[in-house]
Amino acid sequence: MNEKQQKTISKFLSLILRHSPETINLQLDENGWADVQELLAKAAQHGQRFSLEELENIVASSDKQRFAFNETHTRIRANQGHSITVDLGLSPQVPPEYLYHGTVNDFLESIQQEGLLKMSRQHLHLSIDKATAEKVGSRRGRPVILTINSGQMHRDGLQFFLSENGVWLTDHVPARYIQL
Repeated sequence: MNEKQQKTISKFLSLILRHSPETINLQLDENGWADVQELLAKAAQHGQRFSLEELENIVASSDKQRFAFNETHTRIRANQGHSITVDLGLSPQVPPEYLYHGTVNDFLESIQQEGLLKMSRQHLHLSIDKATAEKVGSRRGRPVILTINSGQMHRDGLQFFLSENGVWLTDHVPARYIQL
C-alpha cells in the first residue's frame, strides 16, 4: 500500500470511528470500539477495501496515533477527536503547568472573548509542546500558538484527561487562562 492509499484509508477511519459510523452502518459500543471484521466487511461494501494487515500497518505507523486496537486486535477505536458521544474510560489527570493550542488569527477575537471551545467535538485538544500545536494550527493557515495555563486551570477545579496517544483533553479553556 502506498502513502496516498494509507492516507485515504486513515481519513476514512477517522470519519467512521470518530464522527459517522452510520455511514457504513457500523455499530460502536459505548466506549467507541468497533469489531474489526465487521469494519473490514462494511468498509468493503462501501468501496473501501483493505486487509487486516493493512489496517494494522495504518494503526502502527500513524504519526498521530489516532487509532488503537484492543489487546487481541479484534476491536478498534479512535483515541480521541470524537464528535459522537463515547466514553473513552479516561480518568482525570494532573496536567503539566502549561499546554499549547494551535489556531489562526481569524479565531483570536472570539478566543479572547469566549476562550477555547470544544465546538462539535467531545473534548478540546491541547498539546504538550509548541511544535505539535504549530503543526495543528498550520492546517488552516499561518499558525498562532496559544499558551494555556493548565496548571492553574487544574488548581481552579477544571478537569483534564490524557488520551492514549498523548493528547491532553478538556471541555473548555476560559479566556483568562490563555496567553497569546
